Amino acid sequence: MAEQRVTGDMNIMEAVDRYPIIAQVLMRYGLGCIGCFISSVETLAEGIAVHGLNPDIIIDEINMILEKQG
Repeated sequence: MAEQRVTGDMNIMEAVDRYPIIAQVLMRYGLGCIGCFISSVETLAEGIAVHGLNPDIIIDEINMILEKQG
């Protein structure tokens, strides 16, 4: 399996700054994390879980997209 680029313990804003496609994936799931002030202190896993979603599934999807983008 390819190396994971994004992990659940990454800060939301730092991850989005590094990989902007993350914002599109989060928005598709109804997560407005990018515009929320808490995104500067919350991890991806925390931000996803607080909305009742499974962080592993969404982070895996993000990594699959990043892998396809090369």
